[in-house]
Amino acid sequence: MSSTSSINANGLDIRVIGDIIDENAYLSLTDIAKYKNIEDPRLVITNWLSSYTTVDFLAVWEELHNPNFNRLEFQSVRSARGRFIMTPKQWIENKGW
Repeated sequence: MSSTSSINANGLDIRVIGDIIDENAYLSLTDIAKYKNIEDPRLVITNWLSSYTTVDFLAVWEELHNPNFNRLEFQSVRSARGRFIMTPKQWIENKGW
């Protein structure tokens, strides 16, 4: 079971899951997004996920850490015509691409 703690950055508590010392920890993006929009941090994350550079970064992370990641299927989503919109829910549901 992973340990949960928090760090404080600019007066904002950010949840940390895992061990920061051995660099095997995850920070809560929702908590970080609250710095920009405390009422609805989901909007901040959705805007961030709608950037091609962010999604490309996440694809590289998935390639390194997810043996089931399907780069070919992901590329078809990434290359779709029209405005690119990716929500956290879509990313989680399609994580195995």
